[in-house]
Amino acid sequence: MFKKLLLSLVFALFAFVTYGQTIVSTSPENKNVVLEEFTGIKCVYCPSGHAIAKTIQDANPDRVSVINIHVGGFAVPSPGQPDFRTPYGEAIKNQSYSGSGFGYPSGTVNRHVFPGRSMASGGGTAMGRNFWSISSTETLAVGSPVNVGVEAVIDVQTNVLTVHVEGYYTSNSPQSTNLLNVALLQNNTKGPQTGGGQGNNYNHMHRLVEMITGQWGEVINTTTAGTFVDRTFTYTIPADYNGVPTELADMEVVAFISNTQQEIPSGSRAYPTYSGIANANDANVRYLVELPNTCSNTIAPEVNIQNTGQNTITTLEIEYVINGDVNNYTWTGSLESLRNETIELPEVAFNLQGSNLVEVSVPNDDDNGNNEVSQSFDEAAGGSGTVNMVLITDGYGSECRWYLRDGAGTNLYNGGPYGNNQTINVTFTLDAGCYSFEIRDTFGDDGASVTLTDHLGNQIYFTDGTYGSGETTQFSSNGILGVNDNQLSDISLYPNPASTVLNLKNAENANIQVFDILGKLILSQENISMDEQVSVSNLENGTYFMKISKDNAVTTKRFLIAN
Repeated sequence: MFKKLLLSLVFALFAFVTYGQTIVSTSPENKNVVLEEFTGIKCVYCPSGHAIAKTIQDANPDRVSVINIHVGGFAVPSPGQPDFRTPYGEAIKNQSYSGSGFGYPSGTVNRHVFPGRSMASGGGTAMGRNFWSISSTETLAVGSPVNVGVEAVIDVQTNVLTVHVEGYYTSNSPQSTNLLNVALLQNNTKGPQTGGGQGNNYNHMHRLVEMITGQWGEVINTTTAGTFVDRTFTYTIPADYNGVPTELADMEVVAFISNTQQEIPSGSRAYPTYSGIANANDANVRYLVELPNTCSNTIAPEVNIQNTGQNTITTLEIEYVINGDVNNYTWTGSLESLRNETIELPEVAFNLQGSNLVEVSVPNDDDNGNNEVSQSFDEAAGGSGTVNMVLITDGYGSECRWYLRDGAGTNLYNGGPYGNNQTINVTFTLDAGCYSFEIRDTFGDDGASVTLTDHLGNQIYFTDGTYGSGETTQFSSNGILGVNDNQLSDISLYPNPASTVLNLKNAENANIQVFDILGKLILSQENISMDEQVSVSNLENGTYFMKISKDNAVTTKRFLIAN
């Protein structure tokens, strides 16, 4: 028995000598901050909370860990939106408050109760964002009974994460047992965020994806002064969490010790290093950003390329082939190992077909099967005759906005906000060309349904409203009020812009109708003279359209009124 005890003491001493001085200090230190932030993609004030947390961490980057926990109603995604929730969030949130009054964003600083700062009526550790800074400052000034250190490495061939955590107790913990927690976070995830001002391209940071040690951590059985904790964990990172792809280069590890499920004396964070990178130089052409159906004859593809080699990529020859036409581009920059970048290739003209193919490759890279990618897209829907929009708002019509633009991006029509559950009918009067229609929900949680049809009833576009903050589609027109005919090709309008009189030349015996920008008929005349003068003095400043018809031929002219 004595020999076994002696061997155990020798092993413990060896472990201390081998690892005790590597990543954790054995001298008394103040507490480090662990800020757990309860957030969600539909929380309008959460970006403000993210900014406050970033400021706290930036001021003390080695002593502040931020964990963003997507949880609650504001984190529930709409169809097509990413799901950032985890199995752990609800329990962490629920033990942070009691009573009523919990809101978003809220956060806990070391799961400590700061008197007078609790958000909920029954108290608890959850606080509004206005208290995070002062609570963090106070925490950083308090001595901690235990120091925590962490390091991690990811094998890029197997996706295996190895986390090494050390703890050293410089004084006795108030609890005879503690809990060791290891959280895995992912940074730089682009996604929707209400109130962020970036639509679907908000950059989500410190996003909790996994608790490697489980909901409340692993037990530490000895917590007296001089105790050394040394534990190693291995975990295989999956390809995605809830369908959201993982990026090995964006992972972050936070380790912290808690007295119970509450009260964190200290923690530490680390960005993993990487092993298993086989090639010195290797560019992985990962994917093309989805190409929408288009009616344009120019294109600027966007390709995502990852550096899967050891060396930083500073220049890259990219070839992109569109319907058989070859284009080349030399990219320059700095792309570090395992980092990726979405590169917008220069816009080029191409021959638009019913079905189109884009192929992008890095022809001078090594031949390992990851050097090319392709994607097809179709010609956008087209219409003839008058295009009609039927828009039905949801219960938040004030959040609805829509825009119709021509091929140059000029706004021709727009609408919103509206009342709740309203039906809006608008007729578009357009020349032949390519157009884009954008529907937007300012709160970012889906919105109005929209249907666009031409005068024959052909559906050009439809959405049931499940588009998050919004979406854009293209369509073509061959002349909404009709098609040009040779016998009407000599007709002209002048001056344009006009103020009092609009002269119509070479339109003898034609019929005319004038529409405003919403498609409302303003005036009409029949059997006009060869050189007709149309009075427009009573029209308000703006854009108008004149439909000219004669002998079954129809053309449309746009003109401006500027008094």
